[in-house]
Order: sequence, then C-alpha cells, then structure tokens
Amino acid sequence: MVGESEESLKKKKVPYIVGKAHYEKNARGQIVGDHWGFLKLLFRAEDMKLLGVHFIGEQAAEIIHIGLTALMLNATVNVFLDTCYNYPTLSEMYKYAAYEAIGRKGKGELDGGMTP
Repeated sequence: MVGESEESLKKKKVPYIVGKAHYEKNARGQIVGDHWGFLKLLFRAEDMKLLGVHFIGEQAAEIIHIGLTALMLNATVNVFLDTCYNYPTLSEMYKYAAYEAIGRKGKGELDGGMTP
C-alpha cells in the first residue's frame, strides 16, 4: 500500500470515495489464478484527488508503483481514466477501480460515513 488508509482518513475526517477492482474480474487475474486479490483506490470526495492505493494479490508489488507515481504527481481520478492500459494486464485494474469511484461519486456515495 501507499498513501492514506481508510482508517487514517476517518481519523482526519476527510470525506473520501473508494473504487475497487478485483482480480477475479480481470483477465490477467484469471490467467494467474488469483481469485482473491484486489485493488482499492481512495479519492478525496471533493476533487477526486488520489489519496491512497492498496493492492493485495499476485504480483501486487510489481504494479503498486503505478499508484505511487500518481500519488507523487498529486493526480486525480482522471489520470487513470485517461491512461491506456495494455490487455490483459493487472495494471488495467486501475482504470476499472477509477470507473467504480466515479460511479459512486455520481450517486453521492461517500465512504467513512461523512459528507463532503
């Protein structure tokens, strides 16, 4: 993991939105046979700035650096939406987790029981 955790954001009272993607729904995740791994992205609800990245599963150490780079650049969700990821790769999970977060924001769903 890199950046904030849900626990740290709750303590700081920062409204946030979670986007997740699961290995079992990703072609490369299916190829490597990992049915439990996932990616979780934490975005500040106000402006969708990336605050934290959590990757658990096969080869997670090989692709967490994508999230680290985005954090270092103070990127928003758009960096993942605008990036073309190869197929089939685990890295494309960043795009799908970002899509989920955007969908949740559109529905007004916040995490941590907070309001923006």
